[in-house]
Amino acid sequence: MPANKNALIRYKTIDQCLRNRYRRWTLDDLVHACADALLDMEGVASVSVRTVQSDIQVMRSDKLGYNAPIEVYGRKYYRYSDPDFSITAMPMSQNDCEVLQEAVDLLDQLRDFDQFAEMADVVSRLQDKLSLTRHGAKPIVQFDSVPDLKGLRLLSPLYAHIAHRQPLRISYQSFGAREPGDYLVFPHLLKEFRNRWFLFCSRVSDMCLFNLALDRMIAVEPLNDVDYQDNTDFDPEHFFDDVIGVTKNLRTQPRRVRLWANREQSRYIATKPIHPSQRLVSTNPDDGSCIFQIKVVINFELYSVLMSYGAGIRVLKPDRVAAEMRRQLQRALALYDSEEHE
Repeated sequence: MPANKNALIRYKTIDQCLRNRYRRWTLDDLVHACADALLDMEGVASVSVRTVQSDIQVMRSDKLGYNAPIEVYGRKYYRYSDPDFSITAMPMSQNDCEVLQEAVDLLDQLRDFDQFAEMADVVSRLQDKLSLTRHGAKPIVQFDSVPDLKGLRLLSPLYAHIAHRQPLRISYQSFGAREPGDYLVFPHLLKEFRNRWFLFCSRVSDMCLFNLALDRMIAVEPLNDVDYQDNTDFDPEHFFDDVIGVTKNLRTQPRRVRLWANREQSRYIATKPIHPSQRLVSTNPDDGSCIFQIKVVINFELYSVLMSYGAGIRVLKPDRVAAEMRRQLQRALALYDSEEHE
């Protein structure tokens, strides 16, 4: 296994560079690329030429099992002699499998504890992947994922910035913006919702809490001339107790939302609650329909979830939520009534 995290970042960076056949890479180019990657992910300021030279020798050798076909051409440029080679595409070694198996076994022992209950799906993923690698078995468990989702590469560096309490300058372009803009923020939390990742942060100028989608971030860089500040009004452990999704500000209050569901949708809603606050208000024994109630912040994600049940539910209260559902359904119906889309 790699000696440390920084070395692994350098190996992966060199690998990415050498896989790019549309550019010629000198040793200085590789040094700068490694320095940029370490600055983004770990806040490390520089990398020496000797370090990268040593990394190349390690990658060429069998020390880590890479045996990378790195060659020098034109007396100063580096590339893989095999254009299809990548250290990330290599099968795991026996030693790697044994180390991973030990980690999985340890995690498996912990997941029955309440504090580690959320690790169950992670352990299942690791067990399934390990079985595929060691025995060539067919997958047993399959999870939703979007491997090519933009912004995933920022997860690791943003995690490090939050852990190191590092203020950031983020270049960000929302879907409605023609040009990206800069945000100066104190990062607090990474949150996933429906395979999209969001960074919850406070604006440096006024500590206003908001979130930024990782897939809309253009660039992230440390803001070194500003001292980090916590947002004392933001409690990540309980901030999302009354919200579906990620849209909420500190002043938003939850509302009781009551809805009717037909027999079919009632079964789904009863077994997979819309929100942890959900409770059954009443059941109609004649047609099997039910009335449920949840207490949540009214936001875009709530409407999105309610719309997913189609004609199987009807919002009863509050009146403004029922009215908005009616407007959205009318707009959806208009799309099918219009000849423009035929």
